[in-house]
Amino acid sequence: MPKEKPELSDAMRAKMSRKTPVKNPINGTKFTIAISSAKGGVGKSTFATNLALALKQVGCKVGLLDADIYGPSIPKMFNISEKPKSDGQKLEPITKYDIQCMSIGFLTDQQTPMIWRGPMVTSAIKTFTQKVNWKNLDFIIVDMPPGTGDTQLTFSQEIKMDGAIIVSTPQEVALLDVKRGIRMFDKLGVKILGLVDNMSFFNGDDGKKYKIFGEGGVKKTAEEFNKEFLGEIPINPELGKCADEGKPLVEANPNHEISKLYLNFANKIKSNYLSS
Repeated sequence: MPKEKPELSDAMRAKMSRKTPVKNPINGTKFTIAISSAKGGVGKSTFATNLALALKQVGCKVGLLDADIYGPSIPKMFNISEKPKSDGQKLEPITKYDIQCMSIGFLTDQQTPMIWRGPMVTSAIKTFTQKVNWKNLDFIIVDMPPGTGDTQLTFSQEIKMDGAIIVSTPQEVALLDVKRGIRMFDKLGVKILGLVDNMSFFNGDDGKKYKIFGEGGVKKTAEEFNKEFLGEIPINPELGKCADEGKPLVEANPNHEISKLYLNFANKIKSNYLSS
């Protein structure tokens, strides 16, 4: 018997079946790319920050929008503690490493939990997409919250997204959620650029690859849903160390083997969207 595919909840299906509103582009950018994970803790924010920096390295003008309202990571990963300025109409993004950045974490105390209901989250999303003075960007990379809840639904329904990359680890429990995420994006007409197998293995001192979270699950899921498999990113302590120090690996060491993987992703995205 074939495995039963995970389904969206009745409440989520009902919301998605309503008439889709007009999707608004984010002013000031040519293309908006969402970085999504259906489950938390799989390295989505690390991927988003390093991809943004890799796109900058290959000559693109890039913005980074932290849409993970309940767990913003960009202030820590980019070592930003200042508050954004405002002209009374729009917020000015904070530029770090030549990346224009915006996060709810810039506006709140990092120790204060975001105890917000859906309407407040929706309002924050509209502020960050329509009331931030993004300037002449090729790409905005959106670090989406994990899961398939109200925030993801609001963003996908109301904001014109030119593509989404889904990041996952290979465990079955993570892949069940990934399948729900794929179904959500497909239902809402958001093009999935591909799936990334993050933390797929680590290289031991003996030169062997150890796949502690399982093997091949993300690639099989991509094939099951006819999506592109973009590749594997291994576990490496330098990624976490650099993020904790506020200077992601691609910026700190662009010649690192993992930085080169991100640069390959960036070149592929650039050629797909900005080819002359």
